[in-house]
Amino acid sequence: MEWVERLNAAIKYIEEHLTDEIEYEELAKLLCCSTYHFQRMFSFMNNVPLSEYIRRRKLSLAVSDIQNNEKILNVAQKYGYSSPTAFCRAFQNLHGIAPSEARKKGVLLKTYPPISFKLTIKGTEELTYRIEDKAPIHIKGISMPLEKSMEQNFLTVPQFWNKAVENGTLTKLMNMDKVEFDNLLGVSVCGNREEWKYYIAVSSLQDVKCEFEEYTIPASKWAVFSGSGTNLSLQELERRVITEWLPFSGFKYGNAPDIEHYIQANPDNAVYEYWLSIQ
Repeated sequence: MEWVERLNAAIKYIEEHLTDEIEYEELAKLLCCSTYHFQRMFSFMNNVPLSEYIRRRKLSLAVSDIQNNEKILNVAQKYGYSSPTAFCRAFQNLHGIAPSEARKKGVLLKTYPPISFKLTIKGTEELTYRIEDKAPIHIKGISMPLEKSMEQNFLTVPQFWNKAVENGTLTKLMNMDKVEFDNLLGVSVCGNREEWKYYIAVSSLQDVKCEFEEYTIPASKWAVFSGSGTNLSLQELERRVITEWLPFSGFKYGNAPDIEHYIQANPDNAVYEYWLSIQ
């Protein structure tokens, strides 16, 4: 029940700050995790990104202000839009009409009420996992910056892998001597105090010289889940772990990055492990 209460506290925070700056860091503190993990959990649980949910809530409330004859300029400023033009564009994209049309009687509008979380029974399909304790893991590879928008990362990370295949980087990484893990890794470094990055890498001895970037994953306890299929099935495994297993496991997020271990790195027929840092 603690997770449910914390999630509802996050929704309450959003509602209280829809006309202010919504600090993602404050939302993440309520669940004792990074902003990356909060956004990902929110998206998995609600099938809508956090940024989109906030946008819908603001534009739902804006209808009432407009129908009370507030000036479009004032309403735009109230909900944080940089200009009336940007506000009108967002309003029309959501409601299908211009803000001025919302004042007419009988016009059809959309509303998105605030969500609430309740305890429900899920998990009819089993999840198998093991717990491992690992010392720091040194990796070498290439990285790309991660955006604060989860939906943008779902597009750019696969493109990053495709480019690494085409330019021969994956072949070079696979030919390196490896320790800890025998195959390729996808590592999401998304702590609140770190620059957000995604690595395609291998685990390697620290004193081995090479052309690649280096990063050390801190020591952690890990919950390790296995799966197979496509990149989409890996996302589905991560969704189930975050929404079905973690809230009832007795653990919370750890401080180490997420690890995707590609035992067979075929995008259409992959075999993989998802390593979730826990404490």
